[in-house]
Amino acid sequence: MKYLKLIPNTMTLGNLYCGFLSIGYAANGQYKNAAILILIGMMLDSMDGWLARKLDADSDLGKELDSLADIVTFGVAPSFLVYYTHFFQYDILGFAIAGLFPLFGAYRLARFNISASSNQVNYFTGVPITAAGGIVALLTLFGAFIPNILISVIFTALCFLMVSNIKVPSLKEVPLPKYGTIITVFIASAIFMVFVGKYGQFPYLIYIATPVYIGYLSYYFIKKKGKDEN
Repeated sequence: MKYLKLIPNTMTLGNLYCGFLSIGYAANGQYKNAAILILIGMMLDSMDGWLARKLDADSDLGKELDSLADIVTFGVAPSFLVYYTHFFQYDILGFAIAGLFPLFGAYRLARFNISASSNQVNYFTGVPITAAGGIVALLTLFGAFIPNILISVIFTALCFLMVSNIKVPSLKEVPLPKYGTIITVFIASAIFMVFVGKYGQFPYLIYIATPVYIGYLSYYFIKKKGKDEN
């Protein structure tokens, strides 16, 4: 039974590894693959906390590990991705601008970690780094249809929104896993694009992660419905 409590941390480490792989794919010019891996990291990030609560495996180690994984997958990886796909045209200045994203993200995570959890029930202060990193991944995934100037504006805005005092509604009280709808829709869209042949081949991991995550969503709703009926 004690080994079951390792599952949430395994999900977190999987999230971290997706970030590492995303950086590698971006460095090798496989930008769509890199973006998809960040989205898969979001899926794993949404599952680790839920599993920790279900398995009574919440721990300080898990929380610290989650933050370390987030800064890599949703901070460093998106900054590399947006540099290689967009800011590279500005040479060293572009590299410096892209590097701001993990700096703002790290500050956002640190501020979140020292905040009282009771203040985070209904809202987040500033845009969560997970959501910001996912948006950057989507910008690059659909970059062919988005003007460069708009990508620059959104990227800059996300940096400041992460450290802002804007109250962002939390999804904890919504009967849906964190980021569940957004990720399911875009992963399904990505798979559709693979079949129509517009964007080439995505990592094989997506064909494993997507059905697993859909199964997770189905289980969540079934359990939720059962509780509501009781």
